[in-house]
Amino acid sequence: MPGFADLHRMAAILHGEHAPAKARLLVLGAGGGLELKAFAEANPGWIFDGVDPAPEMLKLAERTLGRHVARVRLHEGYIDDAPDGPFDGAACLLTLHFLAPDERARTVAAIQRRLKPGAPFVVAHSSFPQGEAERPLRLWRYSAFAVASGADPAKAEAGRVAVQTHLSLLSPEEDEAVLRDAGFSDVSRFYTDFTFRGWVAYA
Repeated sequence: MPGFADLHRMAAILHGEHAPAKARLLVLGAGGGLELKAFAEANPGWIFDGVDPAPEMLKLAERTLGRHVARVRLHEGYIDDAPDGPFDGAACLLTLHFLAPDERARTVAAIQRRLKPGAPFVVAHSSFPQGEAERPLRLWRYSAFAVASGADPAKAEAGRVAVQTHLSLLSPEEDEAVLRDAGFSDVSRFYTDFTFRGWVAYA
């Protein structure tokens, strides 16, 4: 996706607007550890709970975090396996598009319940107009950007087909409604590309 590393930096900045110097943050879909590392580097006083269902990805997160790993507790599972909090902020990057709409709504509501009042939730995932003509065009652009960035064309096409076939995507308006229905307020978009959107909202 365009601006992948910048997305992490923007998310850290959005948390930093409200999170205290000794904040405790929840990261759902933390496997790999890239956003955890970016957040840890942004503020040396923050501590984290990271949740991911894949044990291999959690092992990778430990290696990615390096010296920051002592500030992170990693949990194998889904949102129900996360601590109750309350947290000073939460992030869920490039994860919610894998969930069916009902499970997505349930997950977002469970995150909201774990946050302190007014705490920020930074979320980004695949979200674009789902009309009959618009959906295939956006997915073609997704594939074309991957190829233009150096990806193997066959793999880029396989990725496009996989998204087209298997993901239950929502429009940006529907995704914003999920946040509001879960109890979040002041929902605003901070990131847009061909097929991805990012929002910040407050518990």
